[in-house]
Amino acid sequence: MLDLKLLQSNPEVVENALRNRQSKLDITEFIELDKKRRNILTELEALQSERNKASGEVAKLKREGKDASDLLAHLGEIAAKVKALDKQADEIKQEVQEWVLGVPNVPDQSVPVGASEEDNQEVVRWGEPTKFAFEPKDHVDLGASLGGLDFERAGRLAGARFAVYWDWAAALERAIINFFLDQQTRVNGHVEVLPPVLANRKTLTGTGNLPKFEADLFYVPEWDYFLIPTAEVPLTNLHSDEVIPEEALPLLYTAYTPCFRSEAGSYGKDTRGLIRLHQFNKVEMVHFAHPDKSFEQLETMRGFAEKLLQDLEIPYRVVCLCTGDMGFSSAKTYDLEVWLPGQNKYREISSCSNCTDFQARRANIRFKPKGGGKTAFVHTLNGSGLAVGRTLVAVMENYQQEDGSILIPKVLQPYMNGRVKIEPYKGAV
Repeated sequence: MLDLKLLQSNPEVVENALRNRQSKLDITEFIELDKKRRNILTELEALQSERNKASGEVAKLKREGKDASDLLAHLGEIAAKVKALDKQADEIKQEVQEWVLGVPNVPDQSVPVGASEEDNQEVVRWGEPTKFAFEPKDHVDLGASLGGLDFERAGRLAGARFAVYWDWAAALERAIINFFLDQQTRVNGHVEVLPPVLANRKTLTGTGNLPKFEADLFYVPEWDYFLIPTAEVPLTNLHSDEVIPEEALPLLYTAYTPCFRSEAGSYGKDTRGLIRLHQFNKVEMVHFAHPDKSFEQLETMRGFAEKLLQDLEIPYRVVCLCTGDMGFSSAKTYDLEVWLPGQNKYREISSCSNCTDFQARRANIRFKPKGGGKTAFVHTLNGSGLAVGRTLVAVMENYQQEDGSILIPKVLQPYMNGRVKIEPYKGAV
């Protein structure tokens, strides 16, 4: 959520940000609502002043033993007007709040201005796209021939955009999760968290998923709960309505969770395989940082994500998202895109974002300066470290062999009980 003072004193900054984000929101809507709110408050103040003055006169007349009935009737009229205006003030305050909750974060000045992913800027490229002496398969064909991925049975169990993992595929997914968590905790200094995968409205509003993106979520109406789309949601809200000591910053958290997304609006897109599922696994990073150091933390977080791909020896590139392609809560985002031979292109495997104080305002997360003084909002950052299913896809496609087998990356072999190669699983009947 943006600072109301910014919207009130510098609406042109927000107007420019909305334009660069390709948003249809009109800043004049807020200006008119805020003007109406101010007028009501001004009228309330005048009535309250009049009421105080009349109350004083009533008291004086009573002391003098004089008739105060006319003034008392006038006070009743004022009270009725105040009550009506109080109701209007509450209604307009709610309207302003709802409007502000629908406004995306202001992009940082370093973010390239653009309309779509075509305007994203490549920052770095690591490794060269994998070359083969044979025609490489995609992960769906590999999974079928090796007996590890089963989309037909998943369809019968749940429907489209789900997968059943057999034998080596299940073991490899678990190996990737454990490798990521070990790196994030033992090497990168994160505290591991195991949060709920159901969240309430307040929690999802805190990260910016609600109210704007409710259609993207799986909802449990009888409980008014939502399945989390990412562990960013519970991790960011761990400190909602709290004040963190400045000396504790930065706080680094990581979590493995299943993630659930309705994929509203993605009809016909990435329907093949593991790329875009309703349920998938991810290891998430969330950092709480001092405002002066949050962009340093963004580079640190991005480095953590890159190192995982480097350890796996999988080619990737990093792009800085343009204003028109960034997420709602982000002020700056890097996407890591991994090379997938089966698609002959780079595909996103991690997004690392600095949300500045946008989420902290919504969730009321502050820090107390160690030298004393007023509390201030922390800056929150989040990043995938990494998307597990897409990592499995990248391993399968980049490590496939001409005989149809798949080599296991060296860093994952200890997590696979020393297994070095994946060969057909014959157990599924």
